Amino acid sequence: MTRTVHRKQWRKITLACATAALAVGCTSTEPASPKPPTTTPAATTTTAPEPTKTTPPANPAEAAKKEAIATYLSHWKEVEKRYADKTDKAGDLKKYAAAVAQYQVEKDAKEFHKRGLVTTGTITVGNPTATSVDVDRKVPKVVISSCMDITHWQTIHSDTGKPAPLPSNRLLRYVIKATVEKWDKGWVVITDEPQGKKC
Repeated sequence: MTRTVHRKQWRKITLACATAALAVGCTSTEPASPKPPTTTPAATTTTAPEPTKTTPPANPAEAAKKEAIATYLSHWKEVEKRYADKTDKAGDLKKYAAAVAQYQVEKDAKEFHKRGLVTTGTITVGNPTATSVDVDRKVPKVVISSCMDITHWQTIHSDTGKPAPLPSNRLLRYVIKATVEKWDKGWVVITDEPQGKKC
């Protein structure tokens, strides 16, 4: 009997303690223990704007100059390939040239090969310099002046490999002026005109 009473009293006491604990947890006016911050100090510092100490944005005109000159140099590498191939198939002229410049190379190389001639060696495009830049027009344009050096670009007979006779007074280093435009496919050489003077 005594043991039964004790059990009932123990259950009441336990229930009362549990109820009191819930009540304190819900209605306590004491300050709760501080919660950990949702973002760590490291995360806060990474979201803050960083000072601008990198290089300033690229100048569109300067970028155009570099791209146009790179295209012009690549164009002449393709011209070398075309003149060296008697089948008129080598050299991806359309990749770096268009309009008059592309047509002129294709036409001249074809006539050159019909005469039984090909070239060996390399062309040197010396000191290519952008003399005019217009990036504000609908089709951006760069004019390039350079010194074309064909001293090591030899003309030979395709059947014998022997050097072909050429005029003794021809210029081996001369000024050439090119116009390069930015089309949908990228920068392309439009015109390429020898200026008839030494450099």
